[in-house]
Amino acid sequence: MTAGTVVLLRHARTAYNASLRLQGQIDIPLDEVGRWQATEGGAALASSHRATRVVSSDLGRALDTAAAYADVLGGVPVTTDARLRERAFGEWEGLTGEEISAGWPEEYVAWRRGADPVGAGAETKTAVAARTAAAVQEHADDLPDDATLVVVSHGAAISLAVTALLGLDAATWRGLVGMHNVHWSHLHRAGEGAVPAWRLVAHNVGAGYPLDQWQAGPDWNLEPGAKSV
Repeated sequence: MTAGTVVLLRHARTAYNASLRLQGQIDIPLDEVGRWQATEGGAALASSHRATRVVSSDLGRALDTAAAYADVLGGVPVTTDARLRERAFGEWEGLTGEEISAGWPEEYVAWRRGADPVGAGAETKTAVAARTAAAVQEHADDLPDDATLVVVSHGAAISLAVTALLGLDAATWRGLVGMHNVHWSHLHRAGEGAVPAWRLVAHNVGAGYPLDQWQAGPDWNLEPGAKSV
């Protein structure tokens, strides 16, 4: 018994996202645009995927995004699982790319090439993939075949979880990187005995707004200084 559909949803925008700071496991709340994204994105997701169960990272930005989606479904309970947290980046958390490059130039170059950074206390990609994929599979296995599991997590965590669920080596394969706020990946369970056990149906799907409008929020088309009512 395993859920037939798994959807992995990235959280809405925070001030750290807007300023291009590496969040990791720092518990940063949604900003104003993020709250709007959570509402709009939650409604869009509900129009195509109505969850049997919603499971979220226990970090506030993911949990608030999950709550916005669950509200559209009429208040479906949201379960938290700390294994769905973002990848931990140790001393790099809270820093911009420029700050990381200045303090750890060699490690930064290696990281941008796809290697695991050393010396800053970051989790390895393999470790993140293992914990996130195990959490997704465990929650999916607890549901019937016709069920839909919606998992609300974080950008790197989702990319690594999907990589592992597709049977790929998270340490070396970089075919899935980057995901916009409140966008999702859709996995469908493969046939019995198939390898890998999951198929990727769609990736980085969102509410359908142009990206610049999505990043700017509800006031994107107003005159400078004006506010929507």
